[in-house]
Amino acid sequence: MLHRIRRLFGIYAAYHLPEDSAHPRRDRLLLIPPFVRAGARAFPHAIRWARMRDPAARARVKQLLDLSGPAPLALDARLFEPPSAGPDPQAVTIVMPVYGGLPLLRQALDHVVRHTDIPWRIILIDDASPDDVTLPFLRDWAAQHPAILLENAQNLGFVGSVNRGLAEAMAHPDPVVLLNSDALVPDGWARRLLRPLLEDARVASVTPMSNDAELGSIPEPGRASPITAEEAAQIDCFARETNGVAWVPAVAGVGFCMALSREALEAIPRFDEAFSPGYGEEVDWCQKTRASGCTHVYVPNLYVAHVGGQSFGSAQKQALIQRNSAILTRRYPRFDAEVHGFLRRDPLVTARLALGLARAEVTRDAPLPITLAHSMGGGAETDLQRRLHADLERVGHALVIRVGGMFRFTLELWTRRPDGGHGMTAAGTAEWDHVTRLLAPVTQRALVYSCGVGDPDPITLPDLLLSLRQPSDRLTVLMHDYFPLSPNPTLLEDGEHWRGLPDPASTSPRHETRRPDGAPVPLSVWRATWGRLLYAADRVEHFSRASQNLTEAAYPGTPSDLRPHALPVAVPPLPRPAPEAPCVLGILGSLAPHKGAALAEALSRETGRNRDCSLVLLGGIDPAHRLHAPARHHGRYDVGDLPRLAARYGVTCWLIPSLWPETFSFTTHEALATGLPVMVFDLGGQGEAARAAPNGHPVPLDLAGDPGGLLARAISLSQDQT
Repeated sequence: MLHRIRRLFGIYAAYHLPEDSAHPRRDRLLLIPPFVRAGARAFPHAIRWARMRDPAARARVKQLLDLSGPAPLALDARLFEPPSAGPDPQAVTIVMPVYGGLPLLRQALDHVVRHTDIPWRIILIDDASPDDVTLPFLRDWAAQHPAILLENAQNLGFVGSVNRGLAEAMAHPDPVVLLNSDALVPDGWARRLLRPLLEDARVASVTPMSNDAELGSIPEPGRASPITAEEAAQIDCFARETNGVAWVPAVAGVGFCMALSREALEAIPRFDEAFSPGYGEEVDWCQKTRASGCTHVYVPNLYVAHVGGQSFGSAQKQALIQRNSAILTRRYPRFDAEVHGFLRRDPLVTARLALGLARAEVTRDAPLPITLAHSMGGGAETDLQRRLHADLERVGHALVIRVGGMFRFTLELWTRRPDGGHGMTAAGTAEWDHVTRLLAPVTQRALVYSCGVGDPDPITLPDLLLSLRQPSDRLTVLMHDYFPLSPNPTLLEDGEHWRGLPDPASTSPRHETRRPDGAPVPLSVWRATWGRLLYAADRVEHFSRASQNLTEAAYPGTPSDLRPHALPVAVPPLPRPAPEAPCVLGILGSLAPHKGAALAEALSRETGRNRDCSLVLLGGIDPAHRLHAPARHHGRYDVGDLPRLAARYGVTCWLIPSLWPETFSFTTHEALATGLPVMVFDLGGQGEAARAAPNGHPVPLDLAGDPGGLLARAISLSQDQT
């Protein structure tokens, strides 16, 4: 028992010890008290896992010990509160520096005229535009609108032009909005942007969400993404339905569209010209005003398109960013750390998900893929990543709703980036209502059930998933395991024994579960509930004939489809060992109890007595078990390294010791691809694959209790390399 606790603490420390710890031994000791407290809470669930092999109990242990990887951020429930009306601003003064770029300038001014919902004036500063069309246009436009045109005799740069505009703006009594000539404001923008200034005297600046607004970028902070004016207007329609007071304090605003309070401008009326011609000046102003007690906020209920980055060419822009960032670092040594801290806790993540899903709706080329998945890795995760990659190439966006992590539901919004890479924004919640609210903009959905193992109340999952379905939506169920057939996804009985498909009337504790309130869920209720999902599906996808037969026996007449997996990485065949080569039995895979962990331990003991065959494990093993010398344990491996590792250890024969009827066994197919003899127990997808391959050798399941007999088979197969 002490050995297991030590191993578990080692895993806990690996998850929780800071990577950059200057004192790892001290910090490791400091983890002991929280480990003990979490372990005490997890103990009853650990007992249930040990006795019943209930996957929900195992997931709860991982959750309480926080062993599910980096914790996602929590959704901010304030965003889902109904929008409310704020105070009415009297007027607004807009400051817009201009340097050429007439086509975008026309759009920006047109949006101001059509969409500003309060009295306004605009101060235009022509910074000696390099063409002969921009200034004449501005003179004509200013004569027809409430505008003041300032003409720089020579180029002052962005900072110098802004300062001229701010000086003019202070002659008027209204809040000021700094607006780029490539920013397209949506209908009704001014009230939403100015509201924090009117409701909180401490707020010095307000920045909206955008496709390109540094910390306020959607769907990923710090990453610009292309958007059209029409798409931006549609996204803003969804933004304005969110709570208008759920604004978020940040370390700085972004000057492309930034409201500035008069009080802050009276204290610091100019941007510092050390940042001329531009970039970083608004950050400097924000830090100076923060020092006097002001705050800077983002408003998630306003989305403004930033379509250009027009002020400078990209090479010049990068040089300016590098130079001015160095100035900021010298002046404000903690600023970079504060930005990283903001991103780690990302209080804007709910807005990123909400508006990111709205963006997915207005830019998608097909129904949005929405997959319910677990958090436990393995073959289901490998398949999910493959499908995600294809979905992102085809649709551009995809949503994964994970169960079994720190939150009951963790939403991952995946997006194809302009450079072809993939980005992901994630947050968690315990409330299904938050999930449905976030998905409200999405009118066409391609729903996929991947795996629900690990959810604390899995009997509710079928109806929750069905509640997302709209009349025209397609639903696919993937049979990665037998969770839709039993709360025990392996279907094994006590002692990890295979007794066949359990009858719905079974009273075996391995095939029942309990709800969080303690109410029992017998197998008959489980089958009836999950049957609703399978019979409602457009397709139930199987990866082996064996899995298909078991599922159809439980749910006859479901829309069944057989689609075996392909290996994600090709494994080249290995040279045949010489007949006189010593027998080395290789075991592949991560060995949980149902995957044969106890058998691997028994085989390691047997090789200590029978020196005619040695043993090597490529993969992990359940903490309750370990290999005994002289057996070797390599640990985790990459499939691409399999030929090298097999040669290194001299493997002459493989064993896949899985004791349950796998729906598909990646490790079996990997082993078969090497060309070496492969032993599997004759059941499920692994037996099916072995029977179909010339080097496959299905063996009776009874041999799981006879490690000596298995070693004798391995020796015989290793010598018979014909």
